[in-house]
This record gives sequence, C-alpha cells and structure tokens, in this order.
Amino acid sequence: MGDARNSIRDTLRDAGLAPGGELPPLILVACSGGPDSLALALAASFFARRGDYRVGAVVVDHRLQPDSAAVADSARGKLEQMGLAPVLVRQVSVPESGMGPEAAARTVRYAALDAVVEELGADAVLLGHTLDDQAEQVLLGLMRGSGTRSLAGMPAVRGKYLRPFLGLRREQTLEICRHAGLDPWHDPSNRDPAYARSRVRTEVLPFLEDKLGPGIAEALFRSSRILSADADYLDTVAAQSFEELRAAAPAGSGTDSEELLLPEAQLRNLAPAVRQRVLALAALSLGGSQPSYERLAAVQSLLRRTGSAGPVQLVGKVSVYRQPRAKSVHHGASSYGNLVFRKKSST
Repeated sequence: MGDARNSIRDTLRDAGLAPGGELPPLILVACSGGPDSLALALAASFFARRGDYRVGAVVVDHRLQPDSAAVADSARGKLEQMGLAPVLVRQVSVPESGMGPEAAARTVRYAALDAVVEELGADAVLLGHTLDDQAEQVLLGLMRGSGTRSLAGMPAVRGKYLRPFLGLRREQTLEICRHAGLDPWHDPSNRDPAYARSRVRTEVLPFLEDKLGPGIAEALFRSSRILSADADYLDTVAAQSFEELRAAAPAGSGTDSEELLLPEAQLRNLAPAVRQRVLALAALSLGGSQPSYERLAAVQSLLRRTGSAGPVQLVGKVSVYRQPRAKSVHHGASSYGNLVFRKKSST
C-alpha cells in the first residue's frame, strides 16, 4: 500500500497538481470493479481523508456481460464505503465497428470519462494500468510490427489521464485487495483466448517467463520507458523540421490550402527516423490519417526517383507525388523539386 500511495502522490505532483488549498483538486478514479482499479481507488482514498485532494470515481458499464449492471452497482458500493465522492456510474453502448470490440469499448469508455470530467470540472482521472499491462502492450506492439511510439506503450500522463500504477505489478494490486478484504470482480474477457491481449497475458508472457527466466515483464517495462523518451525526442525534432520545411515551401502551399509542398532536397538531408515522421505530419496536416509503415515507405521511395513520380495514395484522401524542378504546380508557382501532398476535395 505504501508503494501504491507513493506512486499516486508522485504522479499527481509530476502532473502539476499540488495538494491542499481552499478547494483541493478533484481527482477521479476510473474503476471497473477489478483488482487494479479497486486497489487504485483504495490508495487514492488516503489522500481524500487527509484533505490533500477531493477524490471521486467513475464506473463505466459497457453492458457487454449479462450481469454488468450488478457488477457496476457493486463497484459503486465499494467505492462509496471507501469515502470517495462523487461516485458515478455511466452506461454506454459499444457499437459494432471495423475497429474490433476492444477498441470500440475503449472509444466509448473514454468518451464517457471525458463527459464526466467536463461535467464535474475534474482535474485528473486515474487509470489502473499496471506494469503487467504495459508489458502486454509492448508485446502486442512487437506483434504488429509497430514503431517506437507504439513500443513505448501507454504514457504515464496523457492530458488529464494519469497512470500511477505503471511501476507496480498486478500481484501487488491483488495483495492490496486481499489485505483490505475487498472482493474484486474478474473480467472474464481477460482470459478469453479470442482476444490477442488475453492470449499474451495467459499464454505468451508465462511461456517467456518459463523459457527465459523471470523478469521478462520488468524488462519489457524498462524498454518501454527508454523508447518513450526516444519517441518524445524524435517527435519534437520532427515537428520542428516539419515547420521549417513548410516555411520553405513555394507560395500557395500552406495550412489553408489543399496542397502542401515540401522541398525534396531538404527532406533527403533529414535523418530517416525524422524524415518518416515529417512525412506523416504532412499527411496529418491535410486531414489525413496516420500512414502505415508501408505507405510511408512508398512515399519515401519517391525521393529516389528522377522526373515526376507517383501518386502514392494515403488514408484520408491524401495523395503524394514528386514534382520535378522547374515544372509548374497546381497554384502556378515555380517548383524547385518537391514532394506534393494533395487532399482530394470533398466537393
């Protein structure tokens, strides 16, 4: 419990939320009724009793299990017994979509949490993800062949969402619940082999621990912290480089245009890791979606061509082609060798 309280205290202070004052900051705990979030709520209640923070909770009922309403009501009762206030239950409907059930549930869950934050004027929401969750996230990123940002796992701080338990093991949250006499709910989907995350949790990580020895989860967590720092730095450098290249673009290309030109000579001079991020930023600036690794590789291949080349189609109706030197461009300006990002008009 001491580790749990210290983690919450440090995370809140790192987020700039100082304790106390005439009206202490309002902190909400996102609670499913499971061991991680119940342990988080119990540890956070300590700061409410001391008057450091006002601590409430939100229980999101996804209505995916037959007894979900009873589970949510039970969680609310436990949270109120801890002294948390207010404790709100929000029911959501998880739509059938192409993003998959886990992603769809996550989307509506965060929408419900966002609404409560705005309704109550909350300063932060605590999430109960643990070191084990982070290790699973890194393995899933490896399976997808994702980049540095994905392998960095879940951030400890993202806006008002804080994850103070990323340095704690799942077994520690179970021990906190046992010691406090709490009877947490165990989500059956966490052991459902239909979900990749469940297979990583129940099969892959135990297999790695068995074959390679203990400490795999901790090693994956350390890797995520290193990669997170690397990704933050590269993203900062890429954002600066993108602004510099956009400023050097020919007249007629800008944020209000449906066409963006980036000088190819300067693009070639960028480090590959930075160049890839700059190209993604260009697509995003025109309203496109984050391009896949394969699509970005296709865009970068345009820089190895001579003469005009392309277009490469990206998600979000954005296309990219190479405009050679001295050829006129869409807005009539003279080109000096550019990659042209063009957003297809919706009209």
